Amino acid sequence: MPRPTHPTHSGEGFLVGNLLVFILMFALFLGSLWALSFGTLTNVWPWALALVLFGLAFWIPQTILGRSDTMMGRDSSGGGLNRI
Repeated sequence: MPRPTHPTHSGEGFLVGNLLVFILMFALFLGSLWALSFGTLTNVWPWALALVLFGLAFWIPQTILGRSDTMMGRDSSGGGLNRI
């Protein structure tokens, strides 16, 4: 008789990958803060760079990396799980 297994949770078993993504996104965020230190009222490029880096630090995990596997095991309507 097979033993029941507990369901895996989001991100379980991907520690190294999660740490690498966290470090990369945190570096982008810190880079945006660092770019702000060069900003003046006459030079717009540090502000633009900070805005782009800050946006990427949040857009990449939420759009590209997040929710990529939420439809696995679901029916075509997005409703319940496929039961075979």
